[in-house]
Amino acid sequence: ATRVALRHPNGDPLDDALITWFPAPRSYTGDDVVEISTHGGHVVPALVLAACVAAGARPATPGEFTRRAVLNGRMDLVQAEAVADLIDARTTAMQRQALSQLDGGLSRRLLALRDEVIHLEALIAYDIDFPEEDDGPIAPARIKNAAESLRDALRALMNTAPRAAVLRDGVFVVIAGPPNAGKSSLFNALLGESRALVTPIAGTTRDAIEAVLDRAPLPLRFVDTAGLRDTDDEIERLGIEVSTRYLGQAQVVLACGAYAADIDATRAVIASRTGGSIIPVRTKADLDPSAGDAHLHRVSAETGQGLRSLLEAIDRAAVTSVVELPAADDVLVTRERHRAGLAAAHDELTEFLLAWESGALPAPVAAVHLYAAREALSDLIGIVDTEDVLDRVFREFCIGK
Repeated sequence: ATRVALRHPNGDPLDDALITWFPAPRSYTGDDVVEISTHGGHVVPALVLAACVAAGARPATPGEFTRRAVLNGRMDLVQAEAVADLIDARTTAMQRQALSQLDGGLSRRLLALRDEVIHLEALIAYDIDFPEEDDGPIAPARIKNAAESLRDALRALMNTAPRAAVLRDGVFVVIAGPPNAGKSSLFNALLGESRALVTPIAGTTRDAIEAVLDRAPLPLRFVDTAGLRDTDDEIERLGIEVSTRYLGQAQVVLACGAYAADIDATRAVIASRTGGSIIPVRTKADLDPSAGDAHLHRVSAETGQGLRSLLEAIDRAAVTSVVELPAADDVLVTRERHRAGLAAAHDELTEFLLAWESGALPAPVAAVHLYAAREALSDLIGIVDTEDVLDRVFREFCIGK
């Protein structure tokens, strides 16, 4: 690391900066790398970047640094995607999962599964090539059991995708109720900031508004929806249709109302529209503190009354809505590309088992399915250098890293 005076190729002074030299291969990309640390702001970095281009450099393409790291063997494709997940993480849970993936947790699991496929291929090859060896051919039951165990392992890893989605996007919590029930005020109070427009005019919220609250054990994805009522206003009616669709996806629903009768009416309306846990919430509790509704969650967006206990109730319902809460060291499938690759390998194992158990195909032909399963897993990790796969992965990266 060296302190230097930066100058434009034409001699103009630019900045008093720090240059750090990373010789190959011990850099992020595996190439020789120079890192320029300038003062902040808008002008200085822009001038230094322009000077680099004037001296013959070019801006990096989206994900180019990480792509170079993959091509130079510094990381595999799954770890490269973890870099993007880490940058895009909206929740602490997703940040932890991305770090685990960057550390190679998912890569090691995929490599282990690929090794099991190779072992199964070796058993088949032995059975094909050396049927007259002293040990005799491999017992069909041994191959069948190994293939079933591998198929089950692929299915188990593939089925972690919904849990990863919860860590990434949060448990879906929909705030529902009639117009002017205090839903938007509650939405803002739970988030601690003004995200939804709050007015005394019924029907103000015409569309759904979303925000993620990063909490432990699970992040919460709150959705403020249009008030549920019959209306002749076309725009408001469309907003209510959107609300209905969100209710169908909700894992937790806050049935809101200013009075107990409003809440009962809301619960009756949404009961047939959601399979999520319903939490009755009496909003504007500060306006009538003497009301006897102990069975309801009494909250006030104005004073903050009851917000903490309501969040705790939502946390409990959120955990209940997740089939299995991920452990800290769980390996999860975080991207559709991973799930699709595992599904392809799983389907090939299923086809192999059908052929093997029925004896409908000769062993060399049935083994083609094992080869396809191995290639699907290799493609995931990047062992097979397929240009279109690389393009697909890095197309979504931000410029630079």
